Amino acid sequence: MNTHHGDTEARSVAGLLSESLTEAIIGAAIEVHRQIGPGLLESVYEECMCEELRLRGVPFKCQIELPVVYKGRETGGKYRIDLVVADEVVVELKAVERLLSVHEAQLLTYLRLTGKRVGLLINFNVSVLHRGIVRRVL
Repeated sequence: MNTHHGDTEARSVAGLLSESLTEAIIGAAIEVHRQIGPGLLESVYEECMCEELRLRGVPFKCQIELPVVYKGRETGGKYRIDLVVADEVVVELKAVERLLSVHEAQLLTYLRLTGKRVGLLINFNVSVLHRGIVRRVL
């Protein structure tokens, strides 16, 4: 019974950690959006997000490659994840007119493939950034 309580506590701590991480990521994205605005290419936002996270001392990796595995075998293809922050949060960046269900499906697939629980989908092509942010937890 004690173990179960410990597991619940560990999940709560992990949840708080990922929540503060997502807040830090969203704060960085808001600053990028404030500085350069909507209407640019996704690659520009990715470069600026990397720089903003670096300036804030938030650990991250960008353009993470994952092999495509089909029926237990690697096909030679690769998935590319835009950002993984603090080895916990998958971040998929977009610069599209509007987010579609396929974009959320992509994020959920990346979460499953990486074994991560928390993901952010951020669309910079909006007038107010909060309207372009989706947070998902598996």
